[in-house]
Amino acid sequence: MNTSQNLMNRREFTKTTLLAGAAIASGAVSAFAAEPRRIRIGIIGCGSVSGAYLPVLTKCPYAEVVSLCDIRPERARKRAEQFNVAHHYPHIDAMLAGEPFEFMINLTDMQEHEHLNRQGLAAGKHVWSEKPIANTLAAGQKLLHTAREKNLRLWGAPITVQSPQFAFMAQTLAKGSLGRVAAAHADYGHEGPGWSSFFYEKGGGSMPDLMVYNLTSLTGLLGPAKHVSAMLSIVTPERKIDEKGIIKVTEEDNAMVLLDHGKGIISHIQSGFNFFNPHGHDGSKEQRHTIAIVGSKGYMGLVGYDWEPHGVDLATHDNPKLERFATDAQGYIWQRGAALAAECLATGKELLVTPEQALHVLEIITSARLSQKTGRRIALTSTFKWPIVS
Repeated sequence: MNTSQNLMNRREFTKTTLLAGAAIASGAVSAFAAEPRRIRIGIIGCGSVSGAYLPVLTKCPYAEVVSLCDIRPERARKRAEQFNVAHHYPHIDAMLAGEPFEFMINLTDMQEHEHLNRQGLAAGKHVWSEKPIANTLAAGQKLLHTAREKNLRLWGAPITVQSPQFAFMAQTLAKGSLGRVAAAHADYGHEGPGWSSFFYEKGGGSMPDLMVYNLTSLTGLLGPAKHVSAMLSIVTPERKIDEKGIIKVTEEDNAMVLLDHGKGIISHIQSGFNFFNPHGHDGSKEQRHTIAIVGSKGYMGLVGYDWEPHGVDLATHDNPKLERFATDAQGYIWQRGAALAAECLATGKELLVTPEQALHVLEIITSARLSQKTGRRIALTSTFKWPIVS
């Protein structure tokens, strides 16, 4: 390189450096990539579900778990030690009055969700709730009204509509690949948990614990339901529970629900705590079609559970041999919902999960119980924005 070329390179380097420095000084660009805003989180309920949520939340760049709470203080303490959380409390009142946070995640027994969600919103916290958000549609609607009045966000599990398999199925339906859609079937069940009694007590049951997943998926794919008819039963009237011994079962452990989605489309969903499965409750090994949709020109089946899907099988008049699609999970896991909500709060990126759909599913469950009690077909009043995936 000659002297004149070397001088020119030095001049260009100096000029570029000065311009870049001026841009940084003026705030036009940042010297370092900005770190994402982290949402301060308090979690109530440190039982089994927290063991699935906490590994995701503590690695989420948008979340900072600052406190844990459980009415069994030892459980909160152990989770705090396990996941290096600085604060833990024995009661929600203490947590709300303690270390400041802005987002409450409710992982308690399902019967406790409604009043704890109400208390969190009243304290000015955004709320993510495991299913269900409330015990009745009216109570859930009041919670949502409170959230909107206070400019807060309220979400409820499950997040099956976030999966790439759901997106493929929704897009396949939108393209008309199945022709005139006629019917759908979904099922989810196992032999029933033995570690806690709340699954079998008033406010529990197989519908809010298990069927809620399929109800979310099918209403998301086929649209809000117009009417529900149901037959529910208790197959096993007594259960042996680790913490209590023998208990009486008071809520359904066997459920069959029919939904009218309008335009002639009918779906059937079954759930229960008496369903033997050789894989147990291991979703990674499930290869059946747990959701199937049929139309005048095609068939589509979800491989595996909608909370842990493995792909979608599709056959049509034009391609009658089943072919598998959407085999990549693309980061979808059922326990990621609260982390996605934290990202929403931090960045404004919206979820496909909405409280309106969670409340619609809740109304289906309570109406199914009314249908069993009265022998009638029950008209539904709630709805949500649909289609979810355009």
